[in-house]
Amino acid sequence: MIGKNATRGAILGGTCINVGCVPSKRLITVSTFFEELRRRRYAGLDYEIQKIDYAKIVKEKNKVVGDLRNEKYKKILETMENVTFIGGTGKFIDANTISAGNKEIKSKHVLIATGARAAIPQIKGIEKASYLTNEEALSIDKLPESLIVVGGRALGLEFAQMFARFGVHVTLLQRSDRIIPNWEPEISRRLAKYLKESGVSIVTNATLAEIDSKKGSKSITTRVNGREVAFDAEEILFATGRTANVEKLNLNAAGVKLNERNFVKVDNELRTTAESIFAAGDVTGEPMLETLAAKEGNVATSNIFENAKKPINLNEVPSAIFTYPEAAMVGMTEEQVVKNRIKCSCSPVEFKLVAKASIIGDTRGIVKIVIDSKTKKILGVHMLAPHAADLVHEGVLAVKFGLTIDDIIDTVHVFPTLSEGLKLAAQSFYEDVSKLSCCTV
Repeated sequence: MIGKNATRGAILGGTCINVGCVPSKRLITVSTFFEELRRRRYAGLDYEIQKIDYAKIVKEKNKVVGDLRNEKYKKILETMENVTFIGGTGKFIDANTISAGNKEIKSKHVLIATGARAAIPQIKGIEKASYLTNEEALSIDKLPESLIVVGGRALGLEFAQMFARFGVHVTLLQRSDRIIPNWEPEISRRLAKYLKESGVSIVTNATLAEIDSKKGSKSITTRVNGREVAFDAEEILFATGRTANVEKLNLNAAGVKLNERNFVKVDNELRTTAESIFAAGDVTGEPMLETLAAKEGNVATSNIFENAKKPINLNEVPSAIFTYPEAAMVGMTEEQVVKNRIKCSCSPVEFKLVAKASIIGDTRGIVKIVIDSKTKKILGVHMLAPHAADLVHEGVLAVKFGLTIDDIIDTVHVFPTLSEGLKLAAQSFYEDVSKLSCCTV
């Protein structure tokens, strides 16, 4: 195992534990809690909001990250008797030989899992400008007064709302005509509304033209609907996608080719264009999810050592956006189903119809199920709701095992729970669920 990371902030454990999921979700959780205090959701509770100490919040986040890195990576690595860890950078000499430091390692098979890092757009002035990526944004211990977030997909939305809830003036620039353009339009529009209520100013159809960095201020010039508009802020955060860590691998020597987006090209069994070399995780491209990377690593290993010929089915892999409310999805969108010439039915249900939502005092969100209208088979589940990332897994099982809406309706759900939202969405194909009493089968 050759483990030096290409990403500056990612040491043992890689992106997720160091500069990805763990630290970002910790800060998002704190910002959500702070927002809850300010909102005063429940009548009868009276309290004073003290000024936040962001440096302490970051210090505590660093401790959480350090503890998990030690417990979940360092200590576990030390127990692996058959693993030799080399903390260096590896590169191919040929398909079966890798150079790492002053060593040459021969192997029948190689698994490439070098991950990805922030992709920065090549616009005028970028080479002289100072800016933040997810790594730096998670490490600053002083909140800027204002922030421009470039990018309206998961990472950009999470950071935009998080900083806005901490009191930062946030402007989000998105190239397309809506945020998260690959999600259901109902989810996109509703989430944009909630983000604006959190204090995020969203500008769509914004094409970057130039960036300028001055002392104490940054500026981005864009074209918005044909007009040139400049946006100024104390800091700029780029959330414009990821690029594969492949430059130092000398892939040509091994016969490993890249795809059209410069990620390692693999088939559905995760074999590269070199017969003996496999690849897994972010280095192979979207979707870039830690749990998918782990699944791919497991599948690739089985295919290497057992010739298992296991495939990866990305259609059954869920995605989530950890704004609040959260967004989550699995399977196909309505647009994808129509493109596949399947006659579909879709039935969005307002989350305000879920009794538990009223009980907790947060009725924001919708649930949308996409089905094959002939078979009633569930093809996709799309949610925007409190804790949607936890709730989506019933939908994952439905898509994975080809369940129908009748299977969901026939399943007893605990009352009162937020998970009843999916059952209501299934029932909505048959009746007006706004006229149902609680727990109606």
